[in-house]
Amino acid sequence: MAKESQRSKQKRACAFYEILHARYRGAKSALTYHNPFTLTICVMLSAQTTDAAVNKVTPQLFARWPTAKHMAQAKPEDIGEVIRTIGFWRAKAKHCVEASQMIMSDFAGEVPQTMEELMRLPGVGRKTANIVLNKAFNKTQGIAVDTHVFRISTRLQFTRAKTPLEAEQDLLKLLPPTLWSSVNEEWIHFGREICKAKNPCCETCIARALCPSYAKFSKK
Repeated sequence: MAKESQRSKQKRACAFYEILHARYRGAKSALTYHNPFTLTICVMLSAQTTDAAVNKVTPQLFARWPTAKHMAQAKPEDIGEVIRTIGFWRAKAKHCVEASQMIMSDFAGEVPQTMEELMRLPGVGRKTANIVLNKAFNKTQGIAVDTHVFRISTRLQFTRAKTPLEAEQDLLKLLPPTLWSSVNEEWIHFGREICKAKNPCCETCIARALCPSYAKFSKK
């Protein structure tokens, strides 16, 4: 098979975006949060853990430590007791306290609003920063590439990257900036509903005509 040109890939990526946007326009995050601080903590906790699992622990978490000021004074082991049902809870408990302390000491108690400053917070990587900027501050500096976006991008051959960070850079070259803000949430819904990690629903896929992997997975 001939190598696809960048121009052709861009057109296919935009067509894929439009199909998903028509289906999932206005899709909301499954995480329950109330403000930029609780969103930041929720997204930190959701790494390698389901949103449903996070939503089970955050009501008690935020009841005890509702703000960065409160959480900065908490003990990691106390937070750990509340979130221990989610993956990597020890490290996440430590990050909750350290990120809250930095928000208080370096940012006057407010969640920062730039990519560079957000990524200074312990436990906050580019994916988390992208989501916080987008959902909390209506700012778009990139595309949040989680496991769903990474899987879909790979199957559609929009990227051959080995890491989410590299995959994001490939997607940014394919899609115009005006489309970046809604990619994450809409593609997450598509990944959960159709393009699943195991047993993807290829026969009922709304975008199968654009997918180079359709023949491979549909045979299974």
